[in-house]
Amino acid sequence: MTNPQWTDVDHYFTELLAPDDEALSAALAASTAAGLPEIAVAPNQGKLLHLLARVQGARTILEIGTLGGYSTIWLARALPADGRLITLEYDPAHADVARSNIARAGLDKLVEVRTGAALDSLPRLEAEGAGPFDLVFIDADKVNNPHYVEWALKLSRPGTVIVVDNVVRGGKVATAHPDDPSVTGTREMFDLVAREPRLDATAFQTVGSKGHDGLLLARVVD
Repeated sequence: MTNPQWTDVDHYFTELLAPDDEALSAALAASTAAGLPEIAVAPNQGKLLHLLARVQGARTILEIGTLGGYSTIWLARALPADGRLITLEYDPAHADVARSNIARAGLDKLVEVRTGAALDSLPRLEAEGAGPFDLVFIDADKVNNPHYVEWALKLSRPGTVIVVDNVVRGGKVATAHPDDPSVTGTREMFDLVAREPRLDATAFQTVGSKGHDGLLLARVVD
């Protein structure tokens, strides 16, 4: 559920601070044309991810949940010329759309899209010695959020930033006994983060064109 005023404010911020360009607009249009769900991050949220990666000085980024590659483009644009971003997408059709969008944006030399269940791909990354990553962005199925955070920790270093999207679930995250598996998974993720001594974290609510939701932001500590 969205409030028209929330959307108006998002549009105001976006027009001033995160305007569309050809590659970003084309990525959204191609995703819509291919029938992908319209659940990509909002432009101002994409810009937030970009700035977090820049502030972090990220050279390596892991993204769990690619969809059409819109957030991938925002993140990859923060990387240096020799940087690397690995993004994991369950659906092969979504992955094909993302690869096309990423190539159109001129970022295919920096970005690798891997297809398959993330919980299968993540152990392979560990076996390959792919980490540690400087920033991990988690935006996939919410049921597995606790497992994704555990893997983010395995593939991180002290100082790594971990961002988890869609953690408010329209306010349902505060429900003590939810009947939604996505809310249950998100609450289990919060419980894990709260008791994990290697994570220093906060979370905040957002309202806007994507409704009532929010982000978890964590930093790996020694």
